[in-house]
Amino acid sequence: MTASWLGPVLVAGWLSLLAVLARIVQSRWPDQPEWSRKLVHIGSGPVVLIAWWCGIDRLVALPVSALVTLVAALNHRLRLLPGIEDINRHSYGTIAYGASITLLFALLWPGRAQAMAAAVLVMAIGDGLAGLVGPVVSSPRWRVFGQTRSLAGTATMGLSTAAVLLAVAALEPATAPPVLALLAIAAVATTLEQWANAGVDNLTVPLAVAGLWLWLAPATAT
Repeated sequence: MTASWLGPVLVAGWLSLLAVLARIVQSRWPDQPEWSRKLVHIGSGPVVLIAWWCGIDRLVALPVSALVTLVAALNHRLRLLPGIEDINRHSYGTIAYGASITLLFALLWPGRAQAMAAAVLVMAIGDGLAGLVGPVVSSPRWRVFGQTRSLAGTATMGLSTAAVLLAVAALEPATAPPVLALLAIAAVATTLEQWANAGVDNLTVPLAVAGLWLWLAPATAT
């Protein structure tokens, strides 16, 4: 068991580092506003692993997560941290991302931390990498409810999601779904990510992953 103060300090330090790096990326590549946003999107995911490893209490994790979501909502309106919201489309993805993490903390923490880690990391890494790869790799493209999707981005989402789920399952194999179930969850998450209007996938994907993880996990884990 780690010291009670270590978890919050590590989380605060990690988030502060992300904010600084996002600002540097935005300044260094001003013509690529999506890069700084994806840096924060991907980098925020490991916070759950830090909280899990340090055993951060629910009474600490939940209000902090809610506060971060509130700050994200204010930033969406006021652009206090433009590196997080400076994109060329109307999206509430950052707010939905924070809201889904807050809801998962309320429902699953700490008893089902593994399911929550899987859900958050799928959204952070899978969706984040898909958003980086899709626009720059030439591949067949299509539109879903007005949003452009590509074979490269979708494949990246599917493969990285499967890798994330397998990695999280390996941390505590006894409480994780079997491999075939994990691949099925990856397929569902990849399908849901196709519908991303206004950033709704930041809510639907992690909630679906968490729900399916709980449903498909061994009965002894529930």
